[in-house]
Formats: sequence, C-alpha cells, structure tokens
Amino acid sequence: MSESNSVSPSNPERSTAYSPLYQQIKVLLLKSLDQGEWKPGEAIPSELDLAARFQVSQGTVRKAIDELAADNLLIRRQGKGTFVSTHNEAKVRYRFLRLTPDDGHQPTTSSEIIGFSRLKAPAAIAGLLALRTVDTVINIQRVLSFDDKPTILDNIWLPANVFKGLSSEAVNQNREPLYAWFEGEYGVSMLRADESVRAVAADAEAARRLHVSQGTPLLQVERVAYTYGERPMEVRQGLYITDHFHYRNSLN
Repeated sequence: MSESNSVSPSNPERSTAYSPLYQQIKVLLLKSLDQGEWKPGEAIPSELDLAARFQVSQGTVRKAIDELAADNLLIRRQGKGTFVSTHNEAKVRYRFLRLTPDDGHQPTTSSEIIGFSRLKAPAAIAGLLALRTVDTVINIQRVLSFDDKPTILDNIWLPANVFKGLSSEAVNQNREPLYAWFEGEYGVSMLRADESVRAVAADAEAARRLHVSQGTPLLQVERVAYTYGERPMEVRQGLYITDHFHYRNSLN
C-alpha cells in the first residue's frame, strides 16, 4: 500500500489533499494532545501502534513525531518512549524565560505578586486574547528576582473563563513556575509565543519596583503565548533589567 498526500481518520492513505502525509499525521497528533488524550508527562503510544491507528508507515509517524519533538511538544527518552512535554521538565521549564546572566551563572529565581485583579478586558488585551471587551480577564502583576535582586517587572493578562477559580491567594501560595502551574492546575499548556522587544526608559513605577533610577534603560518584552490550536492564552508585558543580563534567543 502506498501513502498518498492526505489523511483521514479512518484511512489516512486514501485521501486527496496536498499537504505531506507526515504533516497530516502531525495535525492528528496535535488534535489528540489538544483533546487531552495524552496528558503532560504521559507517554504516547509507540510508533508502531500509531502507524496501525492511522494506517500509515512507521517512518511517516516517526517524521511527524520528530517535528513535534523539535517544537518541544513531545520529548523522546532513550529506551523509554516518547512523552508529552511538560513545563516541569528541565528541558522546557524555562524555555520562555530568555534573560541570561552575562557571566553564565544560573541564578536562583523568586517571585513577588504585587497586584491581582479581575476586570473587563481592555480593548488592546481583548484583541490579543481573541476576546470581547465585555469578557473578564485576570491581571497579575509581579516582580521576578534573580538571586534576590529585582530583575523583571511583569504585567500578565489571562482569560478568566479559562482560569476559573484563580485567586490572589492561590497565586501567592504557588511556588512553581507559572507555566508549570497553569499546566498542572488549569490544564493549559503554553506551547509557543510571539514576542516584540524594544528599549524603553523606566518610569516612576518601574523604577520603584525594580530599585533603579527613573529613566534607567530597560528592555520591554511583550509576549502573546498560545496553547493548542493557536489559541492565545496569555498576554505578558515585561520590563527587564539588562545591566548584567542579555536577552538570548535561537533562530531556525
């Protein structure tokens, strides 16, 4: 049996669309991940089992899994199988935190929540989160410190209908990285993000929170983070001190 260029759940090899077959298998795997068939940290079925399920070759499945692994959505473990990535995994835990010490030292991080509120979505935030301005959002403000030195001032916006039950008390009691906590407590996996970066001068509030002089140069990073299905789940506006740090990224 030869593989065609399309996939259908019943017989993926007999369809007629034009996208490569492994890409269609990738889409089906993403759909299963989105629907929670395999939870973060759990093993997915073997390549042979998935090949039988989708009626394609093992090589086609392997290529789809390779791409998902390259996207950090799956993790291969030698001799153990392939697992759904989790933000508790060392490899991906801080992959969205790109501020790196100039001396290479790995600092100890701590977080202080300085604000928590529920409000109607401001127009700009509603647009980024694909919400209406009558929808409710959660706003979290925090200071992230490296080795006890205030380094990042974060302003975080979340859709309230997804993060039901999220409270100021819960945020203050949490000791995990936020994305790991969102994943474990609310079933929301942040998979990728779009960012814009620019240089700004610290205003009075930022200067007070970050213990710098007003007008100090800061790096402003605005991020929209997405879960499965390209659904926006978070808007984060951060101000970064970069006197002993640099913003590092990898481009493919």
